[in-house]
Amino acid sequence: MGKKNFRFYYGILLVAVGIGVFYRIPQIILQVETIEFFRQKVFFVKFSFYVLGGLLILAGGIRMYKNYK
Repeated sequence: MGKKNFRFYYGILLVAVGIGVFYRIPQIILQVETIEFFRQKVFFVKFSFYVLGGLLILAGGIRMYKNYK
């Protein structure tokens, strides 16, 4: 497998992990709300998870785009 193929498959993996983060956020937030320290900071935690998922999808998309450019 060449370097170009590896970068493409790594981009696919990043997009899949980003989608998985979006899928898991509602389940994780329920667990985070039970922790006393994060009870007042749920919005910040949720925002951080969504940004993380978005950046993963963006990075994967950029890698796949640059592969065929």
